[in-house]
Amino acid sequence: MSGKTDALLSTLRLQPVVPVIVIDDAKSAVPLARALVAGGLKAIEITLRTPAALDAIKAVADEVEGAVAGAGTVLDAKQWDLAVKAGSKFIVSPGAGPAVLDAADQSDIPLLPGTATATEIMTVRDRGYSVIKFFPAEQAGGAPYLNALSSPLNGILFCPTGGISLKNARDYLSLPNVVCVGGSWVAPKAMVEAGDWAGITRLAAEASGLRS
Repeated sequence: MSGKTDALLSTLRLQPVVPVIVIDDAKSAVPLARALVAGGLKAIEITLRTPAALDAIKAVADEVEGAVAGAGTVLDAKQWDLAVKAGSKFIVSPGAGPAVLDAADQSDIPLLPGTATATEIMTVRDRGYSVIKFFPAEQAGGAPYLNALSSPLNGILFCPTGGISLKNARDYLSLPNVVCVGGSWVAPKAMVEAGDWAGITRLAAEASGLRS
């Protein structure tokens, strides 16, 4: 597990914000990813919420220099296998069900498992995880909740996702147990549909400077 943890941390530490992207049209994946990379956001989570997601991951993995494509909203072993075959370098799940954890055990690709409670965090900790997604962050207690966990669950690092924006990202990033945050605000649907890649690069650059 230590090797996969190191690989995951090296990806998450590329930037303070990991874009969480929903792709409706696979043709937009490459220019979108290039815009994000140009703004300093290299690790990109493409969620498996649309039929275009797997094609989008493959396109980004194959064609976008500097991008580290990951798959989000992975719920089971079948989705895991499809995401890895498409070129995903990391996998993100909203929760930590046994099907996903078992698939991760059989794979060289690192998993960022989702948790929302101390019990869930302890459960994945017992499976060898020390880098964990906190989701849905704002609805589950926000930065104050994560801060409260920093002492009793010392040694666990989090990537909070859900309800995070430019306005509250620093609240999370200032915590000692937060390695990065996940956010969708860097690629708004309207800007993607309009092909406003320069605008998305500006948002990405703003996000990448949150820890500077």
